[in-house]
Amino acid sequence: MSARNTVKFKLDPENFPPLTDEQRKRLKEVEAMPDVEIDYSDIPRQTGTVQWTRPGALVPAKSKQQVTLRLDADVLNFFKGTGKRYQSRINAVLREYINAHRKTV
Repeated sequence: MSARNTVKFKLDPENFPPLTDEQRKRLKEVEAMPDVEIDYSDIPRQTGTVQWTRPGALVPAKSKQQVTLRLDADVLNFFKGTGKRYQSRINAVLREYINAHRKTV
């Protein structure tokens, strides 16, 4: 367990854990089930039009530039320790610095 009480598990797609006899039986039952017998009653109805986008599509690519930046190891480790999208958090911190030091006109 991690410090946040999160259990991490990595599944190796080349080496699945063995299935139990009960799991095999259930999979065969599901495989044989026709689509019309699938119970969707616990899924809320979608209202309106849903448009799926990738998270990267939220920020236009032209607004970001790729750079090489040297950071102190402890600074980088801190941000990496905050999880995925740590580079976006570094960007947010730099933006706050700009906003705090921008001269009012």
